[in-house]
Amino acid sequence: MSKGWESKSVEEQQAERAAPVETKKKIDGPKERARQSLELQREQILSARTANPHRRAALEAALEQVEAQLAALDVS
Repeated sequence: MSKGWESKSVEEQQAERAAPVETKKKIDGPKERARQSLELQREQILSARTANPHRRAALEAALEQVEAQLAALDVS
């Protein structure tokens, strides 16, 4: 019987710890999602390999654009 009480206490503690994080995510939700999307795009661009100079130039331009958008998110 004591195990039931202990596990309930642990569940309550976990819920209390998660509550502030969930509240923060709701407030910063769209901004955080935009940041995650941009970081994923950045990783994909950096992992792309090509010998084509035109494709490489396009990837470099895309990387600059993504990094500028990330910097703009950091400022605001």
